[in-house]
Parts: sequence; structure tokens; C-alpha cells
Amino acid sequence: MSIFFFFEVAEFLEATLKKKIFLGALAFSFFAKGFSGSYMKSMSSQIERRFEISSSIVGIIDGSFEIGNLMVMVLVSYLGPRVHRPKIIAVGCLIMSVGAFLSVMPQFLMGRYNYERITVSVDNSSTSVSACSPAESEGPPVTDATESLSTMINAGCEKTTNSYLWLFVLVGNLLRGIGEAPIMPLGVSYIDDFSKEENSAFYIGLVRSSGMFGPTLGFLLGSFCASLWVDIGVVDIDAISINPKDTRWVGAWWLGLLICGAVNFIASLPFWFLPYSLPKEGGNENLKISHLSVQEDPCKIEPPAQPQLKFSEAVKDFLPALRKLFGNPIFVVYIFLTILQYNSLVGIITYETKFMEQQFNVSVAKAIFLIGVVLLPVTILGMFLGGFLIKKFKLHITEMAKFACITFIVAYLLNLLYFTCSCGVLQVAGLTAPYSGMKHLSSSKHIYMASCNAECSCKVDQWDPVCGENGITYMTACFAGCKSSSGAGRNMVFHNCSCVEGQGLGLGNSSAVLGQCQRESCTKAFPYFLALQTACAFILALGGTPTYMIMFRSVSPDLKSFAIGIETLGGRILGGLPAPIYFGALIDETCLKWGTKSCGGSGSCRVYDTKEFRNVYLGLIAGLRAGCCLLYIVLTVLIMKRFKPDGKEMTDFKNAERSTSKEVDTANKREILPGSRTSEESEETYM
Repeated sequence: MSIFFFFEVAEFLEATLKKKIFLGALAFSFFAKGFSGSYMKSMSSQIERRFEISSSIVGIIDGSFEIGNLMVMVLVSYLGPRVHRPKIIAVGCLIMSVGAFLSVMPQFLMGRYNYERITVSVDNSSTSVSACSPAESEGPPVTDATESLSTMINAGCEKTTNSYLWLFVLVGNLLRGIGEAPIMPLGVSYIDDFSKEENSAFYIGLVRSSGMFGPTLGFLLGSFCASLWVDIGVVDIDAISINPKDTRWVGAWWLGLLICGAVNFIASLPFWFLPYSLPKEGGNENLKISHLSVQEDPCKIEPPAQPQLKFSEAVKDFLPALRKLFGNPIFVVYIFLTILQYNSLVGIITYETKFMEQQFNVSVAKAIFLIGVVLLPVTILGMFLGGFLIKKFKLHITEMAKFACITFIVAYLLNLLYFTCSCGVLQVAGLTAPYSGMKHLSSSKHIYMASCNAECSCKVDQWDPVCGENGITYMTACFAGCKSSSGAGRNMVFHNCSCVEGQGLGLGNSSAVLGQCQRESCTKAFPYFLALQTACAFILALGGTPTYMIMFRSVSPDLKSFAIGIETLGGRILGGLPAPIYFGALIDETCLKWGTKSCGGSGSCRVYDTKEFRNVYLGLIAGLRAGCCLLYIVLTVLIMKRFKPDGKEMTDFKNAERSTSKEVDTANKREILPGSRTSEESEETYM
């Protein structure tokens, strides 16, 4: 008998160890998916510039994650409790890793990144170079410091049939969506199977809380990689004439994806060694040694019987359940509210860094860093505080509805103040500003030309900006009419620029430096914008948890899991998928100057009309959130009518919930659709 006792103790200790391993592995997988998801979001601008694509194409790449996730959602939902869940999670992490590594492939197929630079002539008797070359001149030699695009065009076109290499990134993102799908639902159901009822919520909360560190570190890694040159280690950084604030700058986007792929691969390893199932906590306490038979294998742990659901029964119950959910007006309004919120949130996450860069003259690296260390932690704090207030004051559904409605309306009013943080359009000669009183040429083909640079043979499709002493940016030194220079690389200064008219300086006696002119007023306005955005993010997050709880309190207990799945499917299909695409397409409409690919054709945008950009971007967000405000008010009114304190329906609903909560709580988690995540989980775990 002592031998059997020894085996039972060994089984208990082994099961306890495996539970801890599973919890740790699941927490790390949550971290990994949040880490890679937020990093991918932060690199949207770098990917746009590296592949010379429009913002709408970036939106399609971003939406491919949602497509991949939705592709396997139903399959995971049906097979979840019937398969080896730890191994399916391991396969999911492995697929995410493959997706990350696949996205990196174009970096090694495209060759080095060659940004737009102009042709300059060099005087044999000096080291001075001239950007203004008369039309009749015979092609002068090109300096190493300012290499011409024309010298690379043939090699570039041969090696970079790179017009469609961004499809690697799209497919990689699609695979990440497929791989992430099983982690949440299968992990939660596995925890619920082996844990006591009172411990299940604690374990799930612990795992999800651990995963929240992933997005923060993902944004920090994005900030670091965006500040590094894309071809780091291959080219001489000192020879690069642009800096991270330049719209042609491309960071080492691929480096972080290698790290994400490695992290996801490591996350998959522990799950391969975990069993099909684990014994229920406390299950060994009531076992009698006398119940063990000598013939039985004492080391064998019988897995609990898995529920078998007949397909015919599932189909039979599906339509009545769907009809019951959509017959609930509160749930219908909540779904429309969720869809609008998804649209605004996904649009912000995808294009906020671009907005900060264009409006406030902030580098992408700095914008990503601020999102990671300021906005994201404040949002997490708001969500936790919202949940704490519900528990502390024991808010019922009517109070939660009022609280959520008030917080959202306050945040919306603050959101309107974004329009006051205005910033002037970048003054580009011939594009948004005149040539300092110079006479423009009348030909529409040469709208960028003036009498001061008419003889310089400037190419209108080039973008290598210089800032004149008069505070105006010129598309190239050629358009500024510069005829000499000093210095090299980033320190090059052009002189005798005929189009630059400084204060107290005569024509032909002014200089220009590489890069766009800085807009000081925009830089000064940025701290106020950031403070306003932080306040809005906190208030919105504060009401986020009560809003999510409204769904649980407004549907019958047996439909909670189904309601979560419908909410997530609706949000992702009608919000997460289309929002990046139409946001990007409308932002593209505000572009004033497109870049040019090495083989010809339009590249990514170099200059936006910042006023139009602001109106389109903030206007879209304000319009979507105005709809949310209206729906919040309707939702609050409906809830107050249905759930009156001491009213009959309120009492009946509470009694029904009490009578069924114990039986349904565990079943809900087992039957949960893979899309059944909390609102912050469903956002591609950018958080």
C-alpha cells in the first residue's frame, strides 16, 4: 500500500509542476503575441517607405492579420475541446514565428535601400559641387556623397522586381493571425479544466496581466529599430545624408521581426511537452488508496471525458440562439457601438505615428516610444481602475451604463480639442509657397519652376529637400538654384542659391542646408497634444471595462459565450479589417508630393497637406465617436427602461442568473468562440 501512496504523491507533484509550467508558458505566449503585434503596428511607416507603397496598401497589409485570424476561428471553436490543446497552441506559436520570419525575406531579396538623391556636378579644380546644372552641359561626374539615382536604375530594376515583395509581409501577417487564433480560447479552456472554480479567474487574470508587458516592450523595440538605418552593418552610416526625421528615412524594420520570430518560437517549446489534460485541482484529496487496483497502472492519469457535441444539435440550437441575441435591442445597439469603436481604435493604432510625424515634426522613433511608455500604460491603468470601481462600489448594470456613457462623452469633448492643436503646412517653394516673389513659369508642366531656377534642368520627380535661410523648403538644391557647396554628407551646405532670398541678403548670395525646415510652432504644440491625448486615453479606458460588462449583464447566462463571439466577429470583420484600408486611402488623398521609385512609378508620400491630413484623420475619428456617443445614450436609455432598480425584470434577471451561474460558468469557457476575447485582447494584441 505504501508503494501506491508513493505513486499518488508523485503524480500529484508532477501534475502541480505541469500546471505551473502551463501557466508560465501561456503567460509567455500572451506576451509573445502582444510583443509581435504591437511591433508590427509600430513599423507601418517604415514598411510603407521601404516598399514605396501607399497608406491604403499598408492598411491592407495590416488587415491581413484579421483575415488570418477569422479564417481559423470557427475551426478552432469547434475542435477546441476535442484536440490536444497544448500542442495546438504550440503549433500556433510556431506559425506566428514562421510568419515573422517570412515577413523579413524581402530585406534580403531587395538589396540595399537607395533613397532619392539628386545629381550634382563637381568642379575638377575644387571639391565644391553644384546642384544647378545648365541644360546644355554634358553629364558631369557624380560624387560619392550624393550618388545619382540614374547610376543605379538598371541594377535596381534587375534586382528589385520589388513592386510586389510587400506581399511577403502581407502573407507573414496573415500567418501571424492564423497562429494567434488558438492561444486565447484553448489556453483559457485548458486552465478552466484543471483549476478549481475559485482559482480559475485568478489564473486567467494572472496570465492576461503578464501578457500586457508585451505591447509596451514591442513599442519600445519598434522605437529603437526605427532609429537605426535599414541597412545597418552593411553601409557606412556617416555617408548617409538624411536623419530619422526625414520622410525618406527607413529604420531597421526587419531586425525587430527577427526578434519577434525568435520569441514566438521559444514560446512554442514548453507546450510540446505538456499532456492532453491535467487532473482537476483538489481531485486527489478524496481519493482512497483502497480504490486503486493492483492491476491498474498507478502512473496513468485518465483524462477527463471530453464533451461530444453532435453537429445536428449544434445547427439546431444555433439559429434560435442567434434569433434570441438579435431580438435583444440592448445587444443589437451594443454590437453597433462595438463596431464603431473598433473602427476608430484601429485607425488610431495604425496611423497615429504618421499623424504625429507629419503634424508635429516628431520622428517616427520618438512617436512610437511615446506611445509605448506613456499612452499604453495609461490605457492599461484606466482599464484596471474601471474594473476596480465596479467591484468597489458594486455597480449594477444601469450605473455601469451611466458611468460608461458619461466617461465617453467627456473623452469625446476632449477629443474635439485636438483640432485646436493646429500646425502650419510645410512651406515648400512651388508646392505650398511662392518662390519669394519670383515669377513662376506659366507652363503647367513646370509648376515647380521659377525664373531663378529655369536654367538648372531640375527634375520635377525628385525629392531631396533643402532648407533655405528664408525658412522655405525646396524640393531639391537644384530648385533652390544652388551653384556651390561646402562640407559632405549630412553636413553639406549649399551656397549661391539664386532662389533663396533671406532677410537682408541679395539674390544669389544665400545658402541652404540639407533637410526640411523645422516648424518650431509645431514642436512647441506637441506637449499639449500629448497631454490631451493621454487624458483622453485614460478616460476612454476608464469606461471601457464597464462597457464590456454591459454585454454580460444584458444577455441570458447561457448565451454569454455566443454573445462574446458575435461581438468579436462583428468588430473584426466590420471594424478591424476595413478601418486601416479606408483610413489609409483618405490619408493618401491629402498627399502633395509622391516619391519616385528607382524603376519609375509613384512611391510613398513625401509631403502631406498637414491641414487636410489633420481634418481628414481627426474628422474621421470624431465622426465615428460622435456615432458612439449617440449609441451610448440610446444604450443607457434602453438599459434604464429594462433594468429598473426593484423592477420586475431586474429581479427576474438576477434570480435567473443566480440559479444558473454555477452550472454555466464553466461551460461558458469551454464553449467560448476563439474570438471571445476582451476588447483589449481582440485588438490584434497591439496591447
